Amino acid sequence: MPWDHDHAARDDRIGVVIASRNRLGPLERTLERVLALPERPCVVLVDNASTDGTVAAVRDRFPSVEVIALARNEEGAARTRGVERLTTPYVAFCDDDSWWSPGALTRAADLLDDHPSLGLVAARILVGEEERVDPTSEHMSASPLRREPDLPGVPVLGFLACGAVVRRAAYLEAGGFESRLGVGGEEELLALDLAAAGWSLVYVDDVVAHHDPPPRPDQGPRARRLVRNQLWTVWMRRPPAAALRHTARLLLRAPADRARSRGVVDAIRGLPWALRNRRSLPPEVEARLRTLESGA
Repeated sequence: MPWDHDHAARDDRIGVVIASRNRLGPLERTLERVLALPERPCVVLVDNASTDGTVAAVRDRFPSVEVIALARNEEGAARTRGVERLTTPYVAFCDDDSWWSPGALTRAADLLDDHPSLGLVAARILVGEEERVDPTSEHMSASPLRREPDLPGVPVLGFLACGAVVRRAAYLEAGGFESRLGVGGEEELLALDLAAAGWSLVYVDDVVAHHDPPPRPDQGPRARRLVRNQLWTVWMRRPPAAALRHTARLLLRAPADRARSRGVVDAIRGLPWALRNRRSLPPEVEARLRTLESGA
């Protein structure tokens, strides 16, 4: 018997938030896939002040999608607008070029139902038409952190936003994505803040997302943001010795790489802001970070 999507019961536990800017073509393909999921999730699009007609086109073609049209580009932090708008206990994130496998959202919601201390589920992300496993997913699956007997999957202290499901209350409690970080490594700070608040994060191999990113011939701007955000994150959350160690490592790499050098300069310009927002991690979270860094 064929699947009758129109009469399928909606899984009211989970909604989807997508943030986008001037990417109407990929966004339309993503919306088609997400709206065809058997979970029939509520979908909120947060548009980052697009100038390509995204808002009007989505409202016309996908009337079930709630569109939040921002007056300015809030980048990664725009996701929080969508989380605030949803009332579902769990929220899955998509980029405008990523989507979820059928059944993945139900699996993630079941895990969050069964484990009240679980704040975030990181998915296995398959990239491109070849569906190769994203290197970050491979790295998370091999996490050296000690497995907790009462939690599923593999404990982690990071994730990729295009393949993450969060407990809405945990996300809002942690403050969501920091607006100043933009897009590019913005997940690290949020992961640490979730852990510091007592929430667990796990990688689960059978929760599957897909990502089809465009070719990026010039990786310079992204590399620049990644270096800046790495430095800001360690300055804001790590103890002085760890912050100095990471800073020295990045400074040693920077002279040979123009983008990295610019990222270091950007970070130094924002140092007063970072220090004003400094909040040390609990000792147990810092110990888990050291375990990840040592690979033991």
